[in-house]
Amino acid sequence: MTEQQQGLHRLNLLYAAAGCLGGSLDVDRTAQDLADVLAPTLGNIATVDLAEAVRAGDEPPKMLGGGQLHLRRVAAVRDSGCWPPGFILAGMPIPPLPDGFEIRNLQCGKAMMAFTRAAAIPAAGDFADVMIPPDAHSGMGAPLYARGLLLGLVTVWRTGPAPVFDREDRKLLLEIASRAALGVDNARRYTRERRAAVALQRGLLPRAGTDTLAAQTASVYLPAGRGCEVSGDWYDVIPLSSLRVAFVVGDVIGHGLSATATMGRLRTAVQTLADLDLDPDELLTHLDDLVQRLADEADPPRGDPVGATCAYAVYDPITGCCAIASAGHPPPAVVTPDGTVDFIDVSPGPPLGVGGMPFEITEIDLKPGSVLALYTDGLLNRRNRDVTQGMEWLHDRMAAACDTDRPLDDIGRALLDDTSSTPPADDIVVLLARTRTVAAEAVVDWEFPADPAVVAQARNLTTRQLATWNLDDLAFTTELVVSELVTNAIRYAHGPIRVRLIRGDRLVCEVSDASNTQPRLRRAHTTDEGGRGLFLVAQLTRRWGSRYGRLGKTIWTEQPTHEVRR
Repeated sequence: MTEQQQGLHRLNLLYAAAGCLGGSLDVDRTAQDLADVLAPTLGNIATVDLAEAVRAGDEPPKMLGGGQLHLRRVAAVRDSGCWPPGFILAGMPIPPLPDGFEIRNLQCGKAMMAFTRAAAIPAAGDFADVMIPPDAHSGMGAPLYARGLLLGLVTVWRTGPAPVFDREDRKLLLEIASRAALGVDNARRYTRERRAAVALQRGLLPRAGTDTLAAQTASVYLPAGRGCEVSGDWYDVIPLSSLRVAFVVGDVIGHGLSATATMGRLRTAVQTLADLDLDPDELLTHLDDLVQRLADEADPPRGDPVGATCAYAVYDPITGCCAIASAGHPPPAVVTPDGTVDFIDVSPGPPLGVGGMPFEITEIDLKPGSVLALYTDGLLNRRNRDVTQGMEWLHDRMAAACDTDRPLDDIGRALLDDTSSTPPADDIVVLLARTRTVAAEAVVDWEFPADPAVVAQARNLTTRQLATWNLDDLAFTTELVVSELVTNAIRYAHGPIRVRLIRGDRLVCEVSDASNTQPRLRRAHTTDEGGRGLFLVAQLTRRWGSRYGRLGKTIWTEQPTHEVRR
């Protein structure tokens, strides 16, 4: 090869390296691209070793001299032949490096080393046997050096009739290594930021599964693959009053830490609004107002959009009714106990932050053992499907995966089993809930006229029912609670008064009336003749609250029952 041809060859190699290096935000992929460029174009064998800290997204320790540098071989390419026994291949750790002038220069990024096997590394011993190919006659190495940090090492070897590396070859490798170092460092910083975003995202999400009298739930969160920023998908399972439970799945517009932070704020807001026992449509309306305020507070120069989609469902295990409202979210799927799969025809309101259109509630009856699936659009868009194809795929997959006795965790993994080979381009959240109902004998319901004479009757019925349920130890406190709540309802409300007791892992006592007056807990003064009723109720029960219905309000209390049975 003439000198002109060699110069053109080196120029083409440098152009090829510039085109492929830095195209990936994955540290290992960048190292593999570097090795693929160098072998067989520059040498017959190319290896790339990176610091373990770099692969984890951290900065490597600053060290000078030999010893254990905590390097790992990430890429090893050979143009022909087999690897010799004992040679360190990709995925294997690098043994401690012997100290020497060449190693120290590499760690400072000042020079590269060029050597032949006969004079590879003085007194290297077994190190040369595992690091230097036995059929290589010359080699050269260069540091992956960026911002004063040694990220790793790249080494190229020549075998057979290829000529020994010359000065121009060493200059070319140093130029390519400097470009590759920038790509590795960019990928390292992205890895660190992505790891922080994923950790924040996972830390803001609740535990994966719950098990209550209303439903058994399982959830799956799969962050976007490398090269894609983490989004703001979230899920939640919120216990409500009277053994009801709320299922929530949402998807924040945008990616990165800003989307994750918005997700955390919205999840907190949903929990706070859910604690007020709002209907799904009313809750989404308040949440929509919050998103609009967040958008107004956003920094205009950054231009980060603030918005989200959300599906909110409330399931009542006593009636088996599920009320659902959607803010631009994909429709939930239901698998009945007989295996039938249907998508709930939810009226899709606008995404959160748009405003204007009201949200609507869709009510369905769920049989015990039904599986309710809420998810984000990342599941439907898997493998570049459109929404229609994604829903068809989900229908078939749910029909094949759901079984009466199959654990929900297994069903969730079955829905995502095609994500193992190719990481998703968008976050995926799946929330599965297998519904239950409360036995009819665990619920009693009485209705009384608004007459002070019925207070004693309500107390007596309550005492007898607790004796039937073997909850005599709760009779005194429950009798006092019923007496106080019924008395207040008679005093301030109109129309009939309804008392309901529900037995589960906690005893629920409800008193409903036709008034919309909100009861308030206050501290009575020494000379006050009243005002202590709700204070006593709050002290004698674990939780209490009120919720509004279409025909009035309900005051509820909860007392634990499992502690009594022990």
